[in-house]
Order: sequence, then structure tokens, then C-alpha cells
Amino acid sequence: MARQPARLKLFLEDSGMVARVNIVEAKGSTPREAGTWMLVSQTGLFGTIGGGQLELMAINEARSLLAGTSDKADMDIPLGPEIGQCCGGRVRVEIDRLDKDSIAQISALVETDDAALPHVYVFGAGHVGKALGDALSLLPVRAHLVETRQEELDGATADVEKRLAAMPEELVRQAPPHSAFIVMTHEHALDFIIVREALARTDTAYVGMIGSKTKRATYVSWHNKEGGDPDDCDRLICPIGASALGDKRPAVIAALVACEVMTALNVAQDNAS
Repeated sequence: MARQPARLKLFLEDSGMVARVNIVEAKGSTPREAGTWMLVSQTGLFGTIGGGQLELMAINEARSLLAGTSDKADMDIPLGPEIGQCCGGRVRVEIDRLDKDSIAQISALVETDDAALPHVYVFGAGHVGKALGDALSLLPVRAHLVETRQEELDGATADVEKRLAAMPEELVRQAPPHSAFIVMTHEHALDFIIVREALARTDTAYVGMIGSKTKRATYVSWHNKEGGDPDDCDRLICPIGASALGDKRPAVIAALVACEVMTALNVAQDNAS
């Protein structure tokens, strides 16, 4: 997924007049929470307030506002049978036409939110690494696909940051706090070096290595012989991606690992707040 500031810039450049749809109050069961917003032009959208009839009604109201002379509108929408939704809650929406000041505020907010995204490092651009890059590109993370082989990076199509590194373990040391590390290179020895570097940090959100229970046991033995702290291995996820499912297709493993990583990132965020 292209970085949000870049996507916002392109949207604003292509849109002409723009309205902001902002959920200011959400009661009961609702698709999104208060504070959620989206931008609407006559031809495009940026963001979402949850989809369905709620969003369609808000888009229509925003475009009516843009076509008229008013600068603001309010909507109080019960999410029941009257509009073809069965959430059961109620949402109050404010819509306003953006001016230069509000566009600058939104741009700054998007920049801040983007800078705060958690970093996820995928070491290895083999079949599973490429599939995981595709999966992560759709999620609210800063994903890095790291390889020692240029030809493998060249074959990756995911819209993530691709990084060629002769010593990928160096990137572990440079990563921001609360990063996630998924290790799946073409060499077990390199996997072990990267994992040990990640486990040496105490601020990681997730450390996972592709492989079997046997590979995990082999790593633990090597880790201890190399003088690593045995307790560090308690934080190692291996196998990764709910291996009990038994489906080893790259896209399936990638989907399961992405879910596992997002869960860990959310826990880390909750613990940090």
C-alpha cells in the first residue's frame, strides 16, 4: 500500500473541492468509532467510515454539499432497518467543506499517523516472503522486505519497502522499538543469526521464524551454546502462522502470519499506552 501521505497528496491534487465526513458520536454497535473520518470529492474517496448504507448516505450528503453553497452539514443516523442496516447503533456525522487551513491540518495528521505506524521486517523474499509482503502491503504497518539477493527483490511485486542487505542482522539493530521481525531466509544459519539479534532486544512486538518444531529445537540449542539468554527463546514464535492448520501454501501461510503479527502489534500498543 502506498504511504498514506503520498496517497492523500494525489487525492487532493486530483479532486478539486473536497468535503470531510467525520463521525463525532457513535452509540451502540457501529461500523467505526467516533473520530473516524473520510474525504469525499465529486469523483473520489479517501478513507472510509465503515461502508454500507451509512457511508453511502454520508457520501451523497457530502457531494450535495460540494455542489451547493453550504459549508457544513450534520447527519444523525440510526443504524437500523430504516436504512437497510442492522448494527443497532446510532451515528452522528458532521460534514464540512475543506479550506486551505483544514487541508493543512489533515495533511499534518496523516503525516503524524504514518510516522507512528509499527515497522514489520520480513527477512527473505522467497515464495512465502513475497506472499507476506503482498499481505502486509494492505495493512496499517511500515513493511520492509529484506534480502541478500537482488534478483529475489526484483521479483517481489508488493508495494513495500525493499531493502538489499549484505548483513541483514544490522537492520534488526537499527529498527524502531516495538517492531516485528519475521525470519524466512534461504539459509538456516542466516535465520539463526537474525533471530538471535532480534531476541537480544527486549522491545520487540513479535519475533517469528518459519520452520518446524525441530528447527525451533535446533535453534534453541544453538542459541544456548552461543551464550544467549535461554529465557529469550520464550519469545520466539516457531512455527509461525497457526501451523496446526496444516496448509503450507505460501499465500495461506502469509495470511495467517499477517494475522498473528497484527495481533502481537496491537497487544504491544496496548501495553505501551
